[in-house]
Amino acid sequence: MATRLVRFLVPGTSGRFRCGGLSVELQTARLVASLCETEIVTYRERREDVPFLHDLLRDESASDHVLWIVSWGFDVPGLIRCLRGHRVAYHAHSSGYGFDLPPGIAVLAVSRNTLGYWGDRAPRNPLFLVPNALEQAWLDRGDRADASGRERPIDVLVQARKSSDYVLQRLVPALRQRGLSVEVQSGWVDDLVGLFNNAKVYLYDSAEYWRGRGVTEGFGLPPLEAMACGCVVFTSLNHALADHCDPGRSAHQIGCGSLAHDLQRIQAAVAEPLRWRPPMAELGVLLQNSGEQRLLERWRQVMTDLDQLQGQWQLDAPLSSPSTLRLRLAQMLHRARRVVDRLPGWPKRS
Repeated sequence: MATRLVRFLVPGTSGRFRCGGLSVELQTARLVASLCETEIVTYRERREDVPFLHDLLRDESASDHVLWIVSWGFDVPGLIRCLRGHRVAYHAHSSGYGFDLPPGIAVLAVSRNTLGYWGDRAPRNPLFLVPNALEQAWLDRGDRADASGRERPIDVLVQARKSSDYVLQRLVPALRQRGLSVEVQSGWVDDLVGLFNNAKVYLYDSAEYWRGRGVTEGFGLPPLEAMACGCVVFTSLNHALADHCDPGRSAHQIGCGSLAHDLQRIQAAVAEPLRWRPPMAELGVLLQNSGEQRLLERWRQVMTDLDQLQGQWQLDAPLSSPSTLRLRLAQMLHRARRVVDRLPGWPKRS
């Protein structure tokens, strides 16, 4: 049993679908293409340059040599139903969408946070950790050594998308009042590496954004990209950000005490960035582990394991994870018993 074709399903590839999730799927398809043939397949937007899901399902029969990768959280249950009888794996970015997975659907988690979520929710499904990779441009062009000794014109860089009201409405005005050069970037930027290379400090505070949407920060690449460019990073530590943001070492927590506390630390980091950056040796290891070559090694192992599992499942059906409904009923029963145990005069369980 060997996978000959991997199909990455995305809703579309035009500008209106442009986001981090689409960029990651396109990047991953490009990398995996060195292991076997890959294909981008759309299922909402019909385009002439890529295959369309329903056309393929109409014209082709299921094959054990084709692996379909689904990733768009809200669309995953429907896509899995459409692909019943085909080999499917879930490239899991964010978590918290609330659905369960059928037996045998592998989870390729991009962060330890997402891996832990599915390790709890689907403990009998195959689980793998395949972190998203930094594109090579961040490693090749990131000015983390500041070898030229040049001055960076932007004291503080903020990306408006996903940023908190606290950062945009309180912290940014206060930093500007203290005379710092603060750039709030919004919209598409053709050369993000160049933008980050020009900033001393980078602020990222996405916890409020994701809590408001009920799902998680899937992989948290922006702070890592900023580190690769030599920025001092102040960030929230929600979800996947905890994978590579070590408070006080690789990054610094934002909004953890008071506005004055943040202002004092950010001003100090602008004045002496080298004292606030992660040690170069630690940063080097972190970036090496986040590079495309390391991700490719993980995908090679995943493909081998999935092929082996597929061969085994032809002889023995995959195990089922316990249903969420059954577990919730068990939780309710356990809580009811605890209430009863606290009633006066009721015999306690040993």
